[in-house]
Amino acid sequence: MRVFSGGIWEEKYGYSRAVVVGERVIVSGCTATVDGEVRHPEDAYRQSLTAIEIALEAVAKGGLTRDDVVMVRYYVVEQRHFDLVGRAIAEVFGEVRPACTGVRVAGLVDPKMLVEIEIEAMRA
Repeated sequence: MRVFSGGIWEEKYGYSRAVVVGERVIVSGCTATVDGEVRHPEDAYRQSLTAIEIALEAVAKGGLTRDDVVMVRYYVVEQRHFDLVGRAIAEVFGEVRPACTGVRVAGLVDPKMLVEIEIEAMRA
């Protein structure tokens, strides 16, 4: 099963917001882009919360919940944003405690994007 959010990049680049395989939901990288506009352009923390919200909507459409999240991967453009993104992840997933990887990258699709977040969920 494929999950679509209607985001501009999904159609343009030919991918799904998420793919459901058996008891697993794999969510593509999410940014703080809503209705084609990057929200909170200078706030990595708020961008992270928005990206996580978008990712969790896809997880829900795939039939799972926040409690089923087993992996979070995040990509930041600036070193100083690691703690801000980590704070957002801890607030949302602190009790769930999924595996997590953070990576610094040279840039994202839009220069206003400060963070991109991928999530994987699996029914235990």
